Amino acid sequence: MSLIPVTILTGFLGSGKTTLLNRILKEQHGQRIAVIENEFGEAGIDNELLVQDRDEQIVEMNNGCICCTVRGDLVRILGELHDKREAGTLTFDRVIIETTGLADPAPVAQTFFVDDEIGQRYLLDAIVTLVDAKHAMAQLDEHHEAQEQVGFADRILISKSDLVSVEEFRALEQRLKRMNVRAPITAAHFGQAPIEDLLDIRGFNLTAILEIEPDFLTDVSHEHDDDVTSFVFRADRPFDDQRLEDFLGAILQVYGPKLMRYKGVISVAGADERIVLQGVHMLMGTDRASPWKKGEARDSRIVFIGKEMPKDVILEGLEQCLVPANKAAAKPKRV
Repeated sequence: MSLIPVTILTGFLGSGKTTLLNRILKEQHGQRIAVIENEFGEAGIDNELLVQDRDEQIVEMNNGCICCTVRGDLVRILGELHDKREAGTLTFDRVIIETTGLADPAPVAQTFFVDDEIGQRYLLDAIVTLVDAKHAMAQLDEHHEAQEQVGFADRILISKSDLVSVEEFRALEQRLKRMNVRAPITAAHFGQAPIEDLLDIRGFNLTAILEIEPDFLTDVSHEHDDDVTSFVFRADRPFDDQRLEDFLGAILQVYGPKLMRYKGVISVAGADERIVLQGVHMLMGTDRASPWKKGEARDSRIVFIGKEMPKDVILEGLEQCLVPANKAAAKPKRV
């Protein structure tokens, strides 16, 4: 019986994993894909950013890192997906696991070798790692997870290369080659990468991994940056566009280095579509997404991930950016 191929899509916070995943889902490759999403914190955002007009099965895993506290959930979800496939209630050809940006991919990859049932049903095809050209040098200096993501990669894609000079790109490329001599390295602008370089490449080589990390199959311990935290802002009133832009601009000027990642789907007064907010440190952008459906609750959720973040300042400031409530409107909820 043929094994179901699995691709682990990893990369540090804000490297462009969801953009690449959307690119794969939109590609006319003729395959049905089951997607397992893992996010850091209790509120999922990436699931709403993925294309929803095809037959993909998308499963969210929140409130934990896929490489530790919720790995049991990963085994359970993979088992459930396989059972549904066998029963004919769900059709898919392959699985893509998008890890949180704070995940060490090694324990995720371990799952396919140390769990007998998973190993008999699934084949780990490759670990594909996204690297943010603008912020990678600092991330690799400061975060063990970023180093592990590069070290275990079977393919390395460098995003945001347009934001750095040719010299900076070459310096990063050389550093990545020193860290991982096995993985081909290419640039990927807004997720544009040849599909044949990402799927069915049979890139994961257990023998090669054991050469660089002999304890791969037995060592389940790994480190995390304990000072990295997250919080969520929620509101059921729309934002005033100009107030929000001014506030976020001011916050980034002062606290940008502490904001490792922030992303959200928000409601803006006068806009019929969802607005997607994304940012890494000082780089922030917005884009229009799918229209709100008739009768649908137009609520907003923004997730912040970082170190020593001024949580109260940000929450209070965002609240002031909302359109004033009328007598019937509920107050925004804060977490």
